[in-house]
Amino acid sequence: MNNFIDAAALREMILCADAALHANMQKINELNVFPVPDGDTGTNMGLTMNNAAVELRKKSFATVDETASCVASALLRGARGNSGVILSLLFRGISRRLKGLEKAGADEFSAAMNEGVDAAYKAVMKPAEGTILTVSRMASAAAAQAAGAGSDLETCMVCAIRVGEKALEDTVNQNPVLKKAGVVDAGGMGYLVILKAMLASLRGEVSSNSTAVSYDGAGEDGIVFEEGKVEVPEQNVFDTVYIVRKKSFDVDLLPLRQYLDSIGDSLVISDDDEIFKVHVHTDIPGQALTESQKYGTLELAKIENMRTQALEKLAGRKVQSTDDLEAVDKELDELAEQQKNGKAAPSCEFAAPAKDYGVVAVCAGEGMANLFRDLGADAIVTGGQTMNPSTEDILAQINRTPASTVFVFPNNKNIIMAAEQTVPLAAEKGKKVVVIPTKTVPQGVSALLSFNVDEEAGQLAEDMIAAAGNVHTAMVTYAARDSEFDGHNIHAGEYLALLDGALLGSYSSIPTLFKELNWAINEFSPEFITVYYGADVTQTDAEAAAETITGCFPEAEVSVVDGGQPVYYYMISVE
Repeated sequence: MNNFIDAAALREMILCADAALHANMQKINELNVFPVPDGDTGTNMGLTMNNAAVELRKKSFATVDETASCVASALLRGARGNSGVILSLLFRGISRRLKGLEKAGADEFSAAMNEGVDAAYKAVMKPAEGTILTVSRMASAAAAQAAGAGSDLETCMVCAIRVGEKALEDTVNQNPVLKKAGVVDAGGMGYLVILKAMLASLRGEVSSNSTAVSYDGAGEDGIVFEEGKVEVPEQNVFDTVYIVRKKSFDVDLLPLRQYLDSIGDSLVISDDDEIFKVHVHTDIPGQALTESQKYGTLELAKIENMRTQALEKLAGRKVQSTDDLEAVDKELDELAEQQKNGKAAPSCEFAAPAKDYGVVAVCAGEGMANLFRDLGADAIVTGGQTMNPSTEDILAQINRTPASTVFVFPNNKNIIMAAEQTVPLAAEKGKKVVVIPTKTVPQGVSALLSFNVDEEAGQLAEDMIAAAGNVHTAMVTYAARDSEFDGHNIHAGEYLALLDGALLGSYSSIPTLFKELNWAINEFSPEFITVYYGADVTQTDAEAAAETITGCFPEAEVSVVDGGQPVYYYMISVE
């Protein structure tokens, strides 16, 4: 039995957790029951945890304190989406409890797990049960109880997983949305994937370089491993990673995503204003690179034949260029980090305050970005639905804004928590950040229209929040998956109408959708309606859609704006 973990053991446990999240990413994503395209839980948790793995591989550590501190810092800055932020909070609490310790035993680590839960609950304004919060709380409590009874660290983690499994199973009964769909909570599953991988690493059953941890299955402790398994891929054999410098900061990558998804799998694209980084498995890496160069200038690339590597491993030979792969990955990640933080242009890394107030807005689409700039935004963070920016992405633009107080408009409910994590980070450099909790782009536009530089910051924030609260937002998008939701039988590819986040229905045609949408809008007696049309909609179609709205609301002022946003065919602001 293992009674203690040192710095090296904790590092390996986190690296195994990162590998396990990557292996189970799609399985976790499939638990997202809402049919709209979104930034799925597995992806957000995986990208967040990978930020810690990248940092851990850069250097060695002498104590668990140092290791945990590195993990907490990396997760905080790399947090994406609400699930990523909660994950970072759980590890921030762990780091605080392990502070000053060279190694940790059952008492210390179980107490650290519970402190992580406390940190997460305190940060969430309205904690909901039947989520990752519930699963982590019950699992951590079980670990503490076992430690109090004199159990060793390994046994404590086994107890945590057993109780966590039961808590996860019960989330379907605690959360009405999950109950309708008949699934468990995605974030809770992600948390257990992490715990299982950490336990397997502690036992020496897996390593971060060779073994994935599977979620499914049942055993004495509910853990199943794909131990030592080597798969020889028959298709999409080239692991392709590259960086491209964008032609312009607001270039739309959605067509590239769709193309790369059609020629490969395991696709991940991350980007900021200047560059984007692609990871894809494909049989035609040259075509992937050629297509990507339509969006900018290729800077670095790594292409490896995974079939050749697998065959070498099965034959018992040294896998060619394993060390080189790690070195190239490290170089790519470090370069991307430097470019993202503006280190290639030191003068842009941090802008000293030259005015009282500044504005950073999150949005996607050239039209939307230009609109926010016209309204006075100093910086744009490219992101939104399906593309949740990290805390560090937002912080980079705050640092580049030459103001002592920076107002941040997340414009998406799944980005608000990530934006809020920038507050203490920006304060380290003397900047005050005020997050205006806008849940949609139209709310952000309305809030920014009420911006008055002559007001005191507190009053200004109140006014903008009030302005955002007067906006109702209708969205028109497509169904990302087959689903039965709120009495609607939805098929992938159908048009979806949402109003203030609630699903109105699924339709086979846009005219039918707008007819139903107008009925729903009618209850607000609108005075001002703005139709923002997306990248896949022509101006003619947008004007035709606006005419149907004008016909229903002749007294309202109806405007049409080219937003150029991906994902949503239309965003409609109703005031």
